[in-house]
Amino acid sequence: MLPVPRKRFGQHFLTDRHYVGRIVDAIAPREGDSMVEIGPGTGILTDGLVRIVRPLHVVEIDRDLARDLRQRFDDSQVVVHEGDALEFDFSSLRAPLRVVGNLPYNVSTPILFHVAAHAAHIRDCTFMLQKEVVERMVALPASPEYGRLSVMLQYRFEMALAFRVPPGAFTPPPKVDSAAVRMRPLGEDRLRARDEAHFERLVAAAFAQRRKTLRNAAHAFAGLSAFEKAGIDPGRRGETLSVSEFVRLSDAAA
Repeated sequence: MLPVPRKRFGQHFLTDRHYVGRIVDAIAPREGDSMVEIGPGTGILTDGLVRIVRPLHVVEIDRDLARDLRQRFDDSQVVVHEGDALEFDFSSLRAPLRVVGNLPYNVSTPILFHVAAHAAHIRDCTFMLQKEVVERMVALPASPEYGRLSVMLQYRFEMALAFRVPPGAFTPPPKVDSAAVRMRPLGEDRLRARDEAHFERLVAAAFAQRRKTLRNAAHAFAGLSAFEKAGIDPGRRGETLSVSEFVRLSDAAA
């Protein structure tokens, strides 16, 4: 019997074992992997992973579900970290870390940004989340889905939509389709902004009002001389700039 989903945690429990199998296949766990699962819920994905990965770390905010997981698995199989994934220190686990999970829809974007902050410690990520969010994550410049999330994740990760999942695979069914996404850190030789804090503020400003030109939207973080130095027309909108162009503009301004 499934527990009653709690709205405040955005819980939609994956119950279709066909899609559980597809997720496990996409993850391709190996013995000896250092792995953490975010939001294991009822443990249906945990069951598939712990057959190969031991110990498997899991982060669960729901104390009742965390208790149930401790009762089902001993510490040699699953190490339960009861708490909020947004506060969990992923760098505390052995690197290179593999991060997986069915992310709660109501906080999926903050979790993605939190995980991205630990990219240097991570080998790869495989997440299930709202399809619309995945489409934003993998979007190309000048597309309607391209935005701050696209730029900030693609700055650190290579990403690909793995497969789509219908609402009926979950209990209760969400009102939207879901999708699995694969994320791999770009590596030490990736393009880096000289001042990453400035880069983040510039990107946020560029997409705060999408219809504005960069001249107007990002003037506080890039003056006209920076646009000239970077070779970027200030009359363009943020949604047309590639990640490398944002880095170039940030470096010219910073």
